[in-house]
Amino acid sequence: MSEHSSSERFADPEVLPDQLTEREQWICWREENRDDKPTKVPVDPTTGDFASTTDDRAWTDLEEALEYVAMGAADGIGFVFTVTDPLVGVDLDDCRDPETGEPLGPATTIIERLDSFTEVSPSGTGYHVILEGELPDGRNRHDSIEMYDQARFFTVTGDHVEGTPTSVIEQQKALEAVHDEFVVVNDTDETDTSDVDEPSGADQTQSLELEDEELLEKARSANNGDKFDRLWRGNISGYESQSEADMALCCLLAFWTGCDTTRVDRLFRQSGLMRDKWDEVHYADGSTYGEKTIERAITRTDDVYEPSSETGTETSTSVVDQSSNETRGTDNRPVSSSVTADTEATGGTDQAAYLAEKNQLLSERMAELEATIEQKDERIEELESENQALREALTTCKKQLEDRNQSSALEDTEAAADADSIWNRTKRLLRGDE
Repeated sequence: MSEHSSSERFADPEVLPDQLTEREQWICWREENRDDKPTKVPVDPTTGDFASTTDDRAWTDLEEALEYVAMGAADGIGFVFTVTDPLVGVDLDDCRDPETGEPLGPATTIIERLDSFTEVSPSGTGYHVILEGELPDGRNRHDSIEMYDQARFFTVTGDHVEGTPTSVIEQQKALEAVHDEFVVVNDTDETDTSDVDEPSGADQTQSLELEDEELLEKARSANNGDKFDRLWRGNISGYESQSEADMALCCLLAFWTGCDTTRVDRLFRQSGLMRDKWDEVHYADGSTYGEKTIERAITRTDDVYEPSSETGTETSTSVVDQSSNETRGTDNRPVSSSVTADTEATGGTDQAAYLAEKNQLLSERMAELEATIEQKDERIEELESENQALREALTTCKKQLEDRNQSSALEDTEAAADADSIWNRTKRLLRGDE
């Protein structure tokens, strides 16, 4: 295996396997500090926004990803693993001496057994092995070894390890053997909570489950899916602060998860809104900002998504306010009983979510318009005051001008009178009258 002394590595497309370069599953990444720890955040090369590892609209081809990095907009490129490709990534972290390039621990054995395309990680302290196969059932990580085949991404450096294949090889038996020996080890072991190098969000101990992926797709396909998608990607346009955007996304997640606190938290951590503040203690009872945001979102959410396991249809449950006998939506505002009855009769989950969300959006829009009208009224008052001041100034100027003209006319008249007097006296003098 060759030595690599450089700590900064950039992808060389010439050495990347065709099995990767031919797929449009590429994104970029930036390194950001989260919880005082450097974290690789996935980035959409087209928009520059957060890139979800479960949404192919944020992915592109290798060329575009490389161009985005070349512009200095990202720190590197990454490849997303999906359920539709046969690829498996094996992450060997903290198993390479960055100074000497020598592998440490079981890295040599694992790389030799898997015998597929292998590269050095961006930090220079680990390896990435990419092969074809099917990830065995059971745990997918132990200590510094992790395996995954969907809803995650590898940073890609193109820093190929000499002596390993230059292409991705099918190695199912070797994968199963390595998994059994180095990952499964003993299923009674405590759950490994060590950190991972490549995140798809801020919480790196969780990968999206298949059911979560399906739920997210339903949320994006709903009538208010555009709003959900913008928030999921971290776009807070239309909100006065990110805290308001956090609450909006949590309300939507609460609806789709049936107000499952744990699931809302897990999904939110995969979104583009995730930030350090989420885990900071902000309240006297020891609650974090994230915990309190979820708690409040669930309190506001009475209408929830409920997939029916028996009929395959989807239903929506609305809670009736006992004091007023009014059905209330996700924003805790009354919803028409006829609308609710129609929704429950047809099992229209999307319609229920849409109406409740539309009600909230209309209320927000009304508030915005009222604020705009108030600002315009204030501006009109300012302009009227300025206009009055200008009118008064103009009146003063006109009066001053009139006074000045009158004074000038009087002086001219007096001068003319004096001139006439002198002329008459001169004529009389010439005639000898005087």
